[in-house]
Amino acid sequence: MSYIFGIIIFVLDVWAIASIINTNETMTTKLVWIALVAILPVLGFIIWWFAGPKANYG
Repeated sequence: MSYIFGIIIFVLDVWAIASIINTNETMTTKLVWIALVAILPVLGFIIWWFAGPKANYG
């Protein structure tokens, strides 16, 4: 059952990283946010959700 939690975290982190890449932020800012999400998958995702750059779709 724990592998389902791991898969969900992985999918959410990939979505967060894709969203970070599609922002208009500088490359340095993007790399810092991507590193945070990659190094701290759960906590990094939560911090990004509330404070990170979001993609501009549309």
